[in-house]
Amino acid sequence: MARQLDEQIAGRFPVGQRLRVLDVGMGQGTQALRLARLGHQVTGVEQDATMIAAAHEALAAEPEGIRERVRLVQGDGRDTGVHFLPGSFDVVLCHGVLMYVEDPDPLVAGLARMLAPGGLLSLLVRNGDALAMRPGLAGDWAGALAAFDTTAYRNRLGLDVRADRLSALTATLAGIAAPLHAWYGVRVFTDTAADDAPIPDDLEALLAAEERAGRTDPYRGVAALLHLCGVRG
Repeated sequence: MARQLDEQIAGRFPVGQRLRVLDVGMGQGTQALRLARLGHQVTGVEQDATMIAAAHEALAAEPEGIRERVRLVQGDGRDTGVHFLPGSFDVVLCHGVLMYVEDPDPLVAGLARMLAPGGLLSLLVRNGDALAMRPGLAGDWAGALAAFDTTAYRNRLGLDVRADRLSALTATLAGIAAPLHAWYGVRVFTDTAADDAPIPDDLEALLAAEERAGRTDPYRGVAALLHLCGVRG
């Protein structure tokens, strides 16, 4: 997904421009730190105290020049309007968050308001059109059949969450003046891998295959996750 995001950034902004990035639901800060290392000014928002503590620890290990480019805020992504002015960011990330939100439309609309004109909104969501793939590939036929008619599922943490359909999010983005510009599949071939699976020796080949599938029909349509990129009008 990082390669996909970098592709979209490179296609929208001049080379070398230092962007103002907002990462909502940043987790332990992996993406925020990566973008700060590339020279961007990054603000990370995270509600979970354990995650934000991990992000602070990771940030403390970075050189001073990177540390001064990162601001960490503990808060709910639905409260961005409390912390920031509209149009304050060139890029807004919201990765792996919408599945935990019962009604995502107000959150997505709030994120779009944070974007300057021409800014990029990057969403990573569970693919509601492919929920039957994981149980089906695991031989859980009852689970696969049940997944066809719902966007609800239980994740690997044992939490009951929800998925999003491409058509619904496309309509949402159009309605908030940040229409869909590009979309990708993520975890086309690797969704069934165990969380603690060792890194394979042919990692680069694996990443190349995933990257190619993630931008190619029909493969991207059955990916476990969808990466949607909208552009603020």
